[in-house]
Amino acid sequence: MNNLHTQIIHYLEYCQQQKRLDAKTLKAYRIDLAQFNGFIQTTDLEKITPQMLESHIADLHKKYKPKTVKRKLASLKALFHYFEYRELIDQNPFNKIRVKFREPVTLPKTIPLHIIEALLSTIYKQYSDAKTEYQRKKSLRDAAVIELLFGTGMRISELCSLKSDDVNLYDKTILIYGKGSKERKIQIGNDDVVTILKTYKKEYLNEIQNCGRFFATQNGRELSDQSVRRMIRNYASLSSIELHITPHMFRHTFATCLLEADVDIRYIQEMLGHSSIHVTEIYTHVAMSKQREILMMKHPRRGFCL
Repeated sequence: MNNLHTQIIHYLEYCQQQKRLDAKTLKAYRIDLAQFNGFIQTTDLEKITPQMLESHIADLHKKYKPKTVKRKLASLKALFHYFEYRELIDQNPFNKIRVKFREPVTLPKTIPLHIIEALLSTIYKQYSDAKTEYQRKKSLRDAAVIELLFGTGMRISELCSLKSDDVNLYDKTILIYGKGSKERKIQIGNDDVVTILKTYKKEYLNEIQNCGRFFATQNGRELSDQSVRRMIRNYASLSSIELHITPHMFRHTFATCLLEADVDIRYIQEMLGHSSIHVTEIYTHVAMSKQREILMMKHPRRGFCL
């Protein structure tokens, strides 16, 4: 039966069971394809025309930014490729249209290092000045979270999903499960970060065992990304920091600092877990201060005596 809604359900089952896509990707596919199903005016696969697809694309452009439209189109193209593969359609309507549009380059927002230092100083002061056991343990965990975000450049979702066994404080490595269930191992390169993580793990051992995650609440539940966002906002307020700081900005700052320190971009790509070097190359646009330094100190014009 070539009913669009039915075949979308079969496709999502195929993505889950055969392609083994992760839950977040499946959720995005489900939303994108339900949106298409609601827009299109026919339920018969064979009656979907290139003109209908173009109308849907135009409608998406009215509602979303180019990056989001591009992702939704990728979901749709994958669906029709599946229809073609299963011989549910004779002709793929996407073969008749060419979709190209320029995405505006949005440079990653970084955090000035003096602001990160001020933020960490506030957290450690809260830890040393804590009047209750609850406050002391909370600020200890918060310090460990922020130190690890900045120390490794991992995504907030990766940090919150860390299991106890993923963090090896003996050989100072962390096993990270990134997008698409891709694994990567990253070294913790700073002894102060290792020390705070060891202290945290010792204090929170029972809570970690209760929830199965490395980062836990004092109630023994896994730490959520929303809790981390609130944590950052609270400490920024205490530090009188006006800059709006998000967890992902630590990742951007980590990458930009390494690039400015002349670390090969392919090493940075590996540490960030980017599947393509083109994604990592966005940081080359951010490292303007390093470019200025190079041009001021290394440009041959500097040696002219006129």
